[in-house]
Amino acid sequence: MYWLSIAAILAFYSIIKCKCLDVKYYVCRCTFFVSRRSPYFRVIGLYFLLLPFFTAVSAQEKDCSSFYMGVRSNMLYDALLVPNIGVELYWKQNWSVACNWMYAWWKNDHRHHYWRVYGGDLEVRYWLNKAAEKPQKGHHIGLYGQMLTYDFELGGEGVLADKWTYGCGVSYGYSLPVARRLNIDFTAGVGYLHGLYKKYLPVDNHYVWQSTHKRSCIFPTKVEISLVWLIGNENPTRKRGGRR
Repeated sequence: MYWLSIAAILAFYSIIKCKCLDVKYYVCRCTFFVSRRSPYFRVIGLYFLLLPFFTAVSAQEKDCSSFYMGVRSNMLYDALLVPNIGVELYWKQNWSVACNWMYAWWKNDHRHHYWRVYGGDLEVRYWLNKAAEKPQKGHHIGLYGQMLTYDFELGGEGVLADKWTYGCGVSYGYSLPVARRLNIDFTAGVGYLHGLYKKYLPVDNHYVWQSTHKRSCIFPTKVEISLVWLIGNENPTRKRGGRR
């Protein structure tokens, strides 16, 4: 496929040009990931492949120690059987950009159980710890936009949003170091959500539409307790009095 060839060229270019070993390792792993046969894995793999490519040039121009990155997963979504993954990239002093994606497609036709949701969000964060050499610890505030679709039905009335639901909001959080390269990030956000959804009932082997509604309201739209893996030569958390 043409897009796969282009992705491979970009990956090899970023590997050759970038002098940072962490970036090279990450791009190689994503190149392997994107080559899997499943179309879903290809899309997600390409998504994460392009992110380090765009940061490879800036990481090359600076010292490798200025490259900071975090790979994250929201443990609340994991507990709800919604696999998810995200990447947070250092932008400039006290700024970062986080991209998250989730995908769950569980169903049990015999019991009329559906647990389906996929979508993601993009967030720009400002880190309040001005004394820190890197932004990925301490308090942060942010602006985010999100989009998702869903279908939930557990044997009774189901709720289906077969078109995109959009949202935006403001967030506040705190990133707590727990190990040399691990943080736990606590984040909550309030924002505006807009979209259409349908209510339906499972009858025999059919799903009978009941009504269509508009969701347009302001309420909490973002809750995260994320485990964050820190990537970068100088990104490990160092406790006071520890190795420098």
